[in-house]
Amino acid sequence: MSDDPRTWDDARLAAALDRSARVGSGWGPIAVLPSTGSTNADAADQVREGAPEGFTVVADEQTDGRGRLGRAWESPAGAGLAMSVVLRPVVIDRRWTWLPLLAGVAVTDALRDAGLTASLTWPNDVMVDHDAHDGSPGPRKLGGILVERVEDAVVVGIGVNVDLDRDELPVPRATSTRLEGVDVRREDLVVAVLDRLRGHYVRWQLADGDPRSCGLLDAYAARCLTLGRSVHATLPGDVVLEGEGTGIDDDGRLVVRLRDGALRSVSAGDVTVVR
Repeated sequence: MSDDPRTWDDARLAAALDRSARVGSGWGPIAVLPSTGSTNADAADQVREGAPEGFTVVADEQTDGRGRLGRAWESPAGAGLAMSVVLRPVVIDRRWTWLPLLAGVAVTDALRDAGLTASLTWPNDVMVDHDAHDGSPGPRKLGGILVERVEDAVVVGIGVNVDLDRDELPVPRATSTRLEGVDVRREDLVVAVLDRLRGHYVRWQLADGDPRSCGLLDAYAARCLTLGRSVHATLPGDVVLEGEGTGIDDDGRLVVRLRDGALRSVSAGDVTVVR
């Protein structure tokens, strides 16, 4: 196996899969690409060709990835984790809004297994909750999730900054597992994320998508930095809300207590934590 973390090691991936009871038991397969524009676009193409549940695309380099609201998400060669997973939920459609949040919980679980305590901001950013390396207030962005519906399936795109140096970070208030002092190989992280994702996903489906009975709502709320903090939300149509994030409702929406005391559930928009 290669000791260079920026050199993708298929043997290490195979060994990690062998150690995983859940991922190594028929979920998949995993397609590893040297470089691609977008793993989500590749996975979507495979959905149209009938890709099975758990089919995963991983890229050593991603040059034209996308985040929420059309933002770019690039992953330098050998330095970031860029992966997309095909899911085919059998629960009612209105519960599918929980899939970005479910994926976020899975990613933070996998990172904690590797020794890094990560949190989430609603709905889909993976964060490290302390000041940025340039001295500006945190939290610091470690990764993100983009979930897209494709026909009767869902593509879950996951990006994590792994071995990026400071001069490679996309924005000053970002970070990577390497900069946080955690040594984790991307091959191992792929399998850990898939293992955790499948576990949460199976429990969610067995509960017919009910986030309370399967424990997903509590798990997400416990990791969510948006709750209990002042937030600024720009909604579609340039509607601006300011208040405090107070909870997550049964449809995965952020509940904001406005300054006049009224409660408003937010399903889409650009939400930032105000420090």
